[in-house]
Amino acid sequence: MSLFHGLSAFPITPANTEGVVDAEAVMHLVGHLSKNGVDSIGLLGSTGTYAYLSRIERCRVLRAAVKAVGGKTPLIVGIGTLRTDDAQNLARDAAAEGADGLLMAPVSYTPLTQEEAYQHYAAVAAVTSLPLCIYNNPTTTHFSFGRELLARLADVPNIAAIKMPAPAEGKVAQELAELRASPIGKLSIGYSGDWIAAEALLAGCDGWFSVLGGFLPQLAKIMVTAARAGHADVVISQCQKALLPVWRLFREFGSLRVAYAATNFWDL
Repeated sequence: MSLFHGLSAFPITPANTEGVVDAEAVMHLVGHLSKNGVDSIGLLGSTGTYAYLSRIERCRVLRAAVKAVGGKTPLIVGIGTLRTDDAQNLARDAAAEGADGLLMAPVSYTPLTQEEAYQHYAAVAAVTSLPLCIYNNPTTTHFSFGRELLARLADVPNIAAIKMPAPAEGKVAQELAELRASPIGKLSIGYSGDWIAAEALLAGCDGWFSVLGGFLPQLAKIMVTAARAGHADVVISQCQKALLPVWRLFREFGSLRVAYAATNFWDL
């Protein structure tokens, strides 16, 4: 299975009140996810509060995670940041510390044009041999990738995947089919927005970038395994229905706050 396929679990980043990463807590949490058989671990995503951490703290997270998994579970590391040269340095750091792949959102202050985003991604991809996943998160970045831009990026060496946001419910299969029928289809196509995970998995998406997987990895893994086996009844009747209260919380309070509350509640 390639890096951006299956269940990618996105945990929180434990830190103290001064924002210093708790390396021991990172090791404990990441080790728990690895032991529960997730296909990859997404460090420093939105759930991992990457935008609030310095370069030093980001390296601290990755070092702890590498030590915890011991090569047993691939690590995808978020490198999104405002400046292109800083993103390049974060990509170099990730490779040096032992990451297996990269995830990058088009972070900006002044909204980017499609061409500016292309140049940003091409410049970062050029300084690394690690596979890079495009993080399409318009809710947070206020940037929307056009299909033409995604098609251009699909031809950039080292860009290997895209993490898509949740479309309107009932539209995942249509969107996925359209993307795969276009030049974008050469990329691995995965989805976030956990409340549409059942729909995306049953539609045959390549990966699920999951907040839920970061604190309930066993349940998330059941959904992925059942979908791969074609057991729609398990995915819908058992897992999706049971998770409706969680999805309501995600929508009301945001998945980030729910993930922190759940992780602390269960003392993972």
